[in-house]
Amino acid sequence: MHQGFETKRVIIGPEGFKKVVDITVPKRINLPTGYIDSTSLAQIPPGGSFVANDVEYYVFPCDTFDYVMHYLKRHTQIVYPKDGAYILMRLDINPGKRVGEAGTGSGAFALYLSMAVGPEGKVYTYEQREEFYKKAEKNIKSFSKFDNVVMHNKSILDGIEERDLDAFFLDIREPQEAIPEIRKALKPAGHLGILVPTTNQVAETLKALEEHRFYVSEVVEILTRQYKSVPERLRPDDRMIGHTAYMIFGRKIGE
Repeated sequence: MHQGFETKRVIIGPEGFKKVVDITVPKRINLPTGYIDSTSLAQIPPGGSFVANDVEYYVFPCDTFDYVMHYLKRHTQIVYPKDGAYILMRLDINPGKRVGEAGTGSGAFALYLSMAVGPEGKVYTYEQREEFYKKAEKNIKSFSKFDNVVMHNKSILDGIEERDLDAFFLDIREPQEAIPEIRKALKPAGHLGILVPTTNQVAETLKALEEHRFYVSEVVEILTRQYKSVPERLRPDDRMIGHTAYMIFGRKIGE
């Protein structure tokens, strides 16, 4: 089991301030009203707090959401938590499952999958670009609780090594080109989830899924709106993320 996740803390302060810190790295941590050093931070119990120039800050163990959104180093756009949680449900990901993924990108969704399948499951992830592969490997090892991710530095168009996978998640530029290889890798009735940013990609992918005998269960986009958590003036935030991606879900038909 990896221990990296245990060394991360999230500091929460006034006016939405949030910072994720690795307490094993000696450093001075700058705050809106002062600073704290990582050695002192490590002594604060989970759920505790400290004061810097009369302002209270809270300290919590870093969870997956805060790690992905506020610490993970990224080369590429990540799968946002609002989409990731829905994908996990739609692909029926649970402990013990064997799941494939391409491309790895910065490793955010591989990390979600690793947590979801648990120590008895496996995640097989493919990333063609070496610089992305190396960054994702570092990100995953930095926070994953389990040694259950197998990484491949290759394109899935050159072949998927695994067979009889329970599910596969696809996030590449031309997903329609990968459908034949994914069909070979999935078990009968296996789940497939595909993420694309544009509607023309959705159309091309749907054609490929029909050609290669996949049942398409849903095409969906998820929007979220956050609210200012101030009881006296509760209202939506001024800004929201209007679009992240379209998601296509299906299942393999027959052998």
